[in-house]
Amino acid sequence: MMEELATVIAIDDISSKEGYSTVTVQSKIKSTCSSCKQIDNCGSGQVSKAIPQKKLSVKLITRLPVQIGDIIVLGLSEKGMLQVAWQVYLWPLIGLIVFSGIGQYFVQQGIFSNELFGVFLGCLGGYFGHRLAKFWQIRSKYVSTLMPKILRIQTKVIKITAID
Repeated sequence: MMEELATVIAIDDISSKEGYSTVTVQSKIKSTCSSCKQIDNCGSGQVSKAIPQKKLSVKLITRLPVQIGDIIVLGLSEKGMLQVAWQVYLWPLIGLIVFSGIGQYFVQQGIFSNELFGVFLGCLGGYFGHRLAKFWQIRSKYVSTLMPKILRIQTKVIKITAID
């Protein structure tokens, strides 16, 4: 389970299910450039300094007694994420390769007079692969696993300045 910290920014009315409430949480989208030692010498590091950090908000249903301002731990299933990732990357690639092969075959057989038609057919195959991946993601049994879940409320740190 992948974990991420988020802040509760709003709590909606209790939903129809007993004890459940809808909360809006916000998480910062992090760049790895801030932790790199070469940030001052790198062009990407300079760009990441110039662009403000973005925030991602999502509404979730929970039974935990959260309050506005609480830091919570969100969890996201690794299995569902990997399942979707292979579909997103491989279906368009497979479509591109298969349709490009068919286009090349048509060019060699003289069915297409120009190789540009074969290239267009390859691009069309990549697009069909993209549409197939999108279709399978909507109908996938892993759709519900891609929704983040609130695992727990992060414990608050109590700072002690002096012990008497």
